[in-house]
Amino acid sequence: MRLFVLLVVCGLASTPLCAQTDTQTGLIIAPGWQDVRAHCGGCHSHALVTQQRASRQTWLDMIRWMQTTQNLWQFQPDVEARILDYLAANYPPLPNRRRAPIPVSLMPPAQRSN
Repeated sequence: MRLFVLLVVCGLASTPLCAQTDTQTGLIIAPGWQDVRAHCGGCHSHALVTQQRASRQTWLDMIRWMQTTQNLWQFQPDVEARILDYLAANYPPLPNRRRAPIPVSLMPPAQRSN
């Protein structure tokens, strides 16, 4: 029964749990993934991409930072749009991704601001 429910859910929604991934890169296979594979994997592991979660603007900010400081080349506007569309759709921010802050009572004495 659980398998049936999972298959139904996967058939109705495109979720990372149900999404097909490229076995070589780990990237979710969706429109634009080939651009990300070609342009991002030349400088760093694709795992660096798949571990990140960001809004479209934050992805753009990361690209601009890499272009400014890491010698990443300029993309053609249509290529950049496909990359950003792909990243924003497949690796968006997740709610509650970060752990809760450490309570002040558990901080070392030198770090307490009380």
